Parts: sequence; C-alpha cells; structure tokens
Amino acid sequence: MSTTTLSAVTGQPPARDLTDGPTPGFGRALQAEWVKLRTVRSTGWTLLATFVLGAGLTILMCGLNADWLASPKADESPGSFITWGMMIAQICAVVLGALVVTSEYSTGMIRSTFAAVPTRGRVVAAKALLVSSVLFVVGTVTALVGYAGGNWFLDRAGIGMPLEGDVLRAMFGSGAFLAGIGLFTVAVGFILRHTAGTISAVLALMLILGNMVNLVPGTLGDWLVKLMPGNAGSAISTPVSFNPDVLGPWTGFGVFGLETAALLVLAWVLVRRRDA
Repeated sequence: MSTTTLSAVTGQPPARDLTDGPTPGFGRALQAEWVKLRTVRSTGWTLLATFVLGAGLTILMCGLNADWLASPKADESPGSFITWGMMIAQICAVVLGALVVTSEYSTGMIRSTFAAVPTRGRVVAAKALLVSSVLFVVGTVTALVGYAGGNWFLDRAGIGMPLEGDVLRAMFGSGAFLAGIGLFTVAVGFILRHTAGTISAVLALMLILGNMVNLVPGTLGDWLVKLMPGNAGSAISTPVSFNPDVLGPWTGFGVFGLETAALLVLAWVLVRRRDA
C-alpha cells in the first residue's frame, strides 16, 4: 500500500519518503569523508609515523654520513641524502591510502557510505582528494623539517645545500610524491577491497619489483626501470637520485601521474559496477 493510499485510510498526512531527497553533492561527500578520516585513531598514528620516519631518518642519515660525503672517498652526492627518510615514509602513505578505503569494506560500512551517497564516483573522488591533500601537506612539512635538521650536519662538514633550485623542488616534490602514492593506493584499495592485499600489492610494486627489474637485460630492462611507478615518481622527491637510470623529475612524475590516473579510472568503473 502506498503512503498516499495509507494516508487516505488513516486520515494522516503521507509519510516522507527518505529516498525522494536530493542526492548529496560532492561537498557533503567530502565533509563526510573528512569526519571519518580525522576521527579514526589510525590516521593520527600513521601521519605521526610519516613525520618521524621521514624527518628523523633524513636527519640521522645526514648526521652519520656528513663527514664521509665531504671526503674525497664519497661516491654519492649530499643531495641524495637530504630527503633520504622520505623513501621510508612512503610506506606510511601506502598504509593510510589503503585504510581509508579497505577498512570500510572489512567492516561493511561501505554499504552505508554508498547508501548515503548513491553516486559512488563522488565517494571515490572525495577519498582521493582528501588523502592526496593531507599527504601533500604532511609530506612537504616532513621534508622541510628533515632538510633543516639534516642540512645542519652537512653545513658543519662544509657541504650544506641552500634551499633553492633542485633542493626546493625536492621539498614540494616529496609532498607531491606521497600524495601520488596515496592516490595510487586508494585506487588499488577500491580494486582489491582487502587491506592486507592492497598494502602488499602496492609495496611490492613500489619497492620490490621496482628494484628487481634491474635484473632484466637489454632495452626492455632499461625501460622497465624507468616506467615502474616507484622509480618514475620518486625522482621528483630528491635533488639527486641514487639511480641515474630513472627518468627526469618532471617527466617521471608525469608518467607516474598517468599510471595513477589509469588505476583511478579502473577503480571508478569497478566501484560503479560491482556490489558493495
């Protein structure tokens, strides 16, 4: 019996149909995702670990290697060490990107999310924008603090690096790379819908396979080294890369951006087609 017929029988006004309301816009979806992100305890711990590992390890490595880097025996540039900790901090970016998505699938909360925001693409976009924005800010601040502490040791050894040119680019590049990793992981999270699987897959692709392709001989191996997501994207986050065979900072980050965008499009398609 419809609400109109029921009201005619009972003499009461028809009940409001909650499904007739307007679909929440992107702003509402973004606000809801922000509330979820900042109220989950794991977010704070993950961002704190990002800062401690990123800045702390950079300072530690610069302090331990400053005298060696200033000596004639050094075969590395100080620029390779001034953002060293950000290589480890990317693990935390993977964890955050995964948890923002897969924790809802594991608890079943994703069904409530999609019921509240039926246009599922808005949920994907809101999570992606939020994760990338937070990681860009935290990553940039972490890189700057690591630079300030690490460069103090380099200055004492007479090889300090001014905050300009490639060094300045690497500070903001570190934030951009962490944001890209977060986006990449969000996409994989929507595709796999499993926390451990998402974290394992992204870390294996970024850290393990990116190094293993060095074993592939010939031109194919050279291009695989250049095009692996971790290798392509990381060049922007350091003034001087440890690996001279990777693409240039902006070219590599452009390739990484295209790879991430392709994954996000696949995630968007799957989210719209699959059951929650």
